[in-house]
Amino acid sequence: MSSITTDQGILHYEVYGRGRPIILLHGWLGSWGLWQRTMTYLGQHYRTYALDFWGFGESGRKQQSFAVEDFVEMVEQFMDHLGIIQAPVIGHSMGGTVSLSLAIEHPNRVQKVAVIGSPITGESLALLLKLAGQRWIAKLVFSSMWALRMGIRVSSPFITKDPHWPEMMDRDLSRTTLESFLISISTLRQTDLRPHLDQIRIPAMGMYGKKDVIVDPDQWQLMQAHIPNVRIERFDDAGHFIMLDQPNKFMETLRLFIEDEAA
Repeated sequence: MSSITTDQGILHYEVYGRGRPIILLHGWLGSWGLWQRTMTYLGQHYRTYALDFWGFGESGRKQQSFAVEDFVEMVEQFMDHLGIIQAPVIGHSMGGTVSLSLAIEHPNRVQKVAVIGSPITGESLALLLKLAGQRWIAKLVFSSMWALRMGIRVSSPFITKDPHWPEMMDRDLSRTTLESFLISISTLRQTDLRPHLDQIRIPAMGMYGKKDVIVDPDQWQLMQAHIPNVRIERFDDAGHFIMLDQPNKFMETLRLFIEDEAA
C-alpha cells in the first residue's frame, strides 16, 4: 500500500512489476482493486500503477475535489510526484473519460490511451446513473445504502459474469462518501468530449462490451468518428466490466496495443 500527499488530500495507489510505467484508472464507485488481475499480467513486463481517485478506495476525502476535471489534475500530480514524464494511461468507465481528458489537456504526458466501456458523452449513461447525479436522489440512496447493495446483488447477473463483483462493489461502496458519489457522477453526466477528441493525436483504443447496460456500448462510434489514430475492439460476450467477463482476451488485447510500435 502506497500513497502521496497532495493539496487535495491523500492519494492512494498500488504498484506492481518492473519496467516502463503504465497508469490504470478505475470507474465510478470503484477502486484500484478492479485491476488486480490485470496488474499481475502486465506487471511481468511493465511497472503498473493503479490509482484510487480522491474520495474513492483508500484515497483522501477531505476536500471537495471529486469532479472529472479534478481527477485529471490528480493524475498529473501523481505523475509529477513519481517523476513519470510520459506513460500509457488505461481507464475503465469514468476512468477512461479521465484518461481521454488527460490526453486532450496534457498531450505530452500520455504516450497511449485506452478506454474500457467509457462514456464520451454523459447522455450515454444508464438512466439510474443519470438520476444519481441529483442531490436529493443521492441523499436518498445514501440513507438507504442497504437497498443499493441489494439492488447490485440482484442486477449483478445482467452486469457481469463475475460472481465476486457484488462483494467488490460492497467493499468499495463502504469507502464512498455522499459528496464523492454525487459530484463525480453529476460532472460525468455533463461531460461531452466530442468537440475535443480530434486533438488526440496519440494512439488510442476503445474497448466496448456489446452487452454493456451501464454505458451505451455504441460510444465507440464517437471515438472512431473523431480520433484520427484510433483502434476499436468490441467484445461480443462482455458487458461493462470486460476485464472480468473476458479477462484473457482483454489482457492480451491490451498488451498488444501497448507493445505495438506502429500504434
